[in-house]
Amino acid sequence: MVSESRVQELLSPFGLQLASEQIGRLSTYLDLLLRWNEKINLTAIRSAEECITRHFGESLYLARFAELRGGLLDIGSGAGFPGLALMIAFPQLQVTLLEPVAKKRAFLKEVARLCELLQSVEIRPERLDEFVLFGIGSAQFDGASSRAVGQLRELIPKAARCLKPSGSLFLWLSQDQGRAALAAGRNWIDWTDPVPIPLSDRRQIWRGIKLSYEF
Repeated sequence: MVSESRVQELLSPFGLQLASEQIGRLSTYLDLLLRWNEKINLTAIRSAEECITRHFGESLYLARFAELRGGLLDIGSGAGFPGLALMIAFPQLQVTLLEPVAKKRAFLKEVARLCELLQSVEIRPERLDEFVLFGIGSAQFDGASSRAVGQLRELIPKAARCLKPSGSLFLWLSQDQGRAALAAGRNWIDWTDPVPIPLSDRRQIWRGIKLSYEF
């Protein structure tokens, strides 16, 4: 178990100061992540301290420059980063996690239960294209997020369809992926300047606002 003071120290490069209750939830989440990771493939990172910086620090860093409210759609949640982790900073959020793998959904549900977040989390089995095709989340969400990003040309317009007018899309990208995002979002998203992630030379958080028109 990583001590509270050590958690604060590891998160300090991100400018994050968490209350004891928030660190308690992070520690519960971390313990489950490490234990479940021995049985199912949730993350390639095995070190508790590296999980705190790479997963929790990079996810929660969004709280330094964005205030999340209302409903958040997290696309391809996997082990819950960033969507479920963001509830540590924004417990008032209503978060919908899209995760097609049943074992990973079971993990997400257990984290939400033990962190007392279950009433504010919906865990769904659809992939994004199914979620959009069936009209489940059309123009419903104030924000959408994805950290395990791929196929941006398809992801960005589909994510935009799930956002309310002027809703925000948050993507954790490499610099090369950022250039692809600019092209993929041209008719859908107005991007702000990307924010470099501490302790990384190439990773960035991209924020875009849904355009009020579509081509």
